Amino acid sequence: MGDPKRRRKRYNTPVSPWEGERIEEEKQLTKEYGFKNKEEIWKMDSILKNFFLQAKKLIAEDQEKERGQLINRLKHLGLISGAADTDDILNLKLKDILERRLQTLVVRKDKARSMKQARQFITHGHITAGGKKITSPGALIAKDIEDSIEFVQKSSLANPEHPERAVPEEEEKLPKKPKKTEKKEDKKEAPKAEKTEKKEKPAENKEDKKEASESEDKKENKEDKK
Repeated sequence: MGDPKRRRKRYNTPVSPWEGERIEEEKQLTKEYGFKNKEEIWKMDSILKNFFLQAKKLIAEDQEKERGQLINRLKHLGLISGAADTDDILNLKLKDILERRLQTLVVRKDKARSMKQARQFITHGHITAGGKKITSPGALIAKDIEDSIEFVQKSSLANPEHPERAVPEEEEKLPKKPKKTEKKEDKKEAPKAEKTEKKEKPAENKEDKKEASESEDKKENKEDKK
């Protein structure tokens, strides 16, 4: 049986730990649902796979009583609808069970501004569900007590005017500043124009010198003729 003081793992780790596609998917889920670590994802995934195994076993053995109990349990958790069957259980996705976590529902009920803030409210003991204080962000909430998610009456957050509950107003969009690249282009074009002007000036000076020398030669020729 093992040591009763030692808690066993209640989840299964991935078979291939370095699978790139799975790692990227876990990163996105961590950002979207505000997980503390990937173990929380693996716990939810293990719960979902356990439902799959039970459904497959009941389909193979054709046990109507146990099948009805499993369907009622998942209906109670809000994972399937009223007219669902075992096939609907096998079609469940990981996000379906993540939406039933207390941390997610606190945000969906507009009790917190973000997943991170919702986690803080729950772990600090400010949230109740079904009249009971719950301090576990990953607790799966039943459908019938979903609407009873509230702040503890004695908590300062129960006041709707509390600054932590206020939704920040949208900041006015400031006009965009001109890009620095445009200024650099202008600076680059200006020296080029100056250089071209400098190149043109020597050419003009050469022509003037030629004309002056020709006029001097003509004067000298006239004087010689005289």
